[in-house]
Amino acid sequence: MDDKSNKLLLAFVMVFLFAVIVLQYVCPGTECQLLRLQAFSTSVALDPYRAEDEIPAKFIPQFNFTPAELLRKVDFNIKGDDLIVFLHIQKTGGTTFGRHLVRNIQLEQPCECKVGQKKCTCHRPGKKETWLFSRFSTGWSCGLHADWTELTNCVPALVDNKKEIKQRPRRNFYYITILRDPVSRYLSEWRHVQRGATWKASLHVCDGRSPTSEELPSCYTGDDWSGCYLQEFMDCPYNLANNRQVRMLSDLILVGCYNLSVMPEEQRNKVLLDSAKENLKRMAFFGLTEFQRKTQYLFEKTFNMNFISPFTQFNSTRASSVEIDEPTQQRIEALNFLDMELYEYAKDLFLQRYQFMRQKEHQEARRKRQEQRKILRAKHLVHKEETDNSTNDYIGNVEKWR
Repeated sequence: MDDKSNKLLLAFVMVFLFAVIVLQYVCPGTECQLLRLQAFSTSVALDPYRAEDEIPAKFIPQFNFTPAELLRKVDFNIKGDDLIVFLHIQKTGGTTFGRHLVRNIQLEQPCECKVGQKKCTCHRPGKKETWLFSRFSTGWSCGLHADWTELTNCVPALVDNKKEIKQRPRRNFYYITILRDPVSRYLSEWRHVQRGATWKASLHVCDGRSPTSEELPSCYTGDDWSGCYLQEFMDCPYNLANNRQVRMLSDLILVGCYNLSVMPEEQRNKVLLDSAKENLKRMAFFGLTEFQRKTQYLFEKTFNMNFISPFTQFNSTRASSVEIDEPTQQRIEALNFLDMELYEYAKDLFLQRYQFMRQKEHQEARRKRQEQRKILRAKHLVHKEETDNSTNDYIGNVEKWR
């Protein structure tokens, strides 16, 4: 038994030595070995973006997008005049993402965040001018949780006065946002309102004015709606929680703002949904609460800015702690039918963009490896020619000595 083991071990050693000799002959030096080691380590390394939120195994794209719509890379000039504008929709995880923007990005000049203060100072390198328009950098300068209609009309006028507009070239505004599963978002908003939140400071400015009390009635009397039951929350026909994501991403001017008499309800819904989809698709970036690491990856690739620490996927939230029965689930989905359709569209586009960007990344890595191999082969040929020439010279000298 021992003899057989020794013979088997000896055979393995001889095979190994033979492989090393062949490798040295094919590719002398250490460069080729390092290249193979690098490729091996890359192939076995765990993909950090699959650690917490996996693309569904049976994900099949439902929508057709062009390569230009899938490839998101902007030439964000933080030292120039470009501005990132964060559209923060309630209860989508925007607070967490907003903190990442001011506290977790590798910058030449990091944001200054002082203890006890909500806002941070995010200046461009060498300038006292902000590169980020968000809750944690500029505050609610265009109103509490300003929507797409408000931001696109307010931000340009707020950051540039008429004199500055004439002096500087056109500024690039890069709008970004975060979306969330509509049912989870709705339940989270209900719990937030139940605890006393009102968002009464929101302006809802559209076409130059805020809505009247007749156009936007209140769901409650008194200072807030604290203690409200889920059934009460769902029963209010004026509740802005219903289809909030579509409303906040669409151009409300197209439907007469909050005046519901401008067009039939079915037409209004279609215009709002189409507008929200188009605006979302044309935004520089959007992420999904349910895919934290992929959200991080797409932001980094879009803006060529890297986060210091990885995003964390929190599956345990206040909304997840709410247990609802099937009829209630269906009722919430019905109340948010526009958001449900928008989210399916957004999720499809998001995952397609992620796959597209990863494929591009792999193709680029493959191209670089091929270039490295070409360089190594060329070096090997030169080395072989030099060796052959040296051998020939030596033989020639031996002939002369004879």
